Amino acid sequence: MAVERKFVAEGARRARVEKHLKKELKRAGYGGMDLQRTPLGTQVTIFAEKPGIVIGKGGKLVRQLTQDLATDFAVESPQIEVQQVPNPNFNAQIMAERLANALERGWYFRKAGQSIIRRVMDAGALGCEVIIAGKLTGARARVQKFTEGYIKHSGEPVNTIVEKGYAVAVKKLGVIGVQVKIIPAGAKIPDHFEVTAKREKPEKKGIEIPVVSVGEDLAEDDIPVEPDEFDEEELLRRK
Repeated sequence: MAVERKFVAEGARRARVEKHLKKELKRAGYGGMDLQRTPLGTQVTIFAEKPGIVIGKGGKLVRQLTQDLATDFAVESPQIEVQQVPNPNFNAQIMAERLANALERGWYFRKAGQSIIRRVMDAGALGCEVIIAGKLTGARARVQKFTEGYIKHSGEPVNTIVEKGYAVAVKKLGVIGVQVKIIPAGAKIPDHFEVTAKREKPEKKGIEIPVVSVGEDLAEDDIPVEPDEFDEEELLRRK
C-alpha cells in the first residue's frame, strides 16, 4: 500500500507545482513543465514563450522559484531549466491563456474562440478544439465548443498525441473555464494510412510452342527440342 500512496503523493505534488508555476509565470507565456527525478535531485524543465521573464534580472526570479519548490512543495534538490517554446501556436497551454486573456478584456466568446481556432490551423495543425464553459451571455451557465480538423477523444493517442491546455478567465458575472486541444503538425496518427499505386509484375517469358490447326502438317524445324535431348551420334561424340 505504501507504493500506491507514494504515486498518489507524487501526482498531487506535481499538480500543486503546476498550479504554482502557472500563476507565477502567467506574464511569461507559461507553456507547461516537465518534472523528472535524477540521481543528483529533481530536474524541473519549464517551457515558456518568454524565457527572459522566467529567469528574471540576474536570475533573481528563477532562484526564488527554486527556493519555493524546495520549501513549499518539498521537491528534493530542484534544478530549474528554462526552454523557449519553438512554436507557441502548437502549445495548448499558451493558446488557452491567450483565449482567457481575450475573454477578460471583453472579447465576445465566439469571436475569441474562432480566432484561436484560425490561428492554430493556419500554423499547420492537424486539428484543434476549443471548449468554453461558464456564464457566457447571461446568468445561466452554458458550454460552447469550436472544432476544426481532426481530434482524438479516446484511446492512447489522447495521452500521447493531443496537446491539452487549461485556463480560467475571471469576469464580473463569474468564472469562465477554457480548454484547448491541439494535434500539432507532423503527429503520427495510428489510424492514418496511404494508398499507393500497385506495381505490375513483369511477364514471365516461356518457350513458345507453335499452334497447329487440325489437318496441318508440322515441320521438323517447328518442333521444340528440350535442351537435354541429343541424338545417338552426339552422345558417342561426347564420350
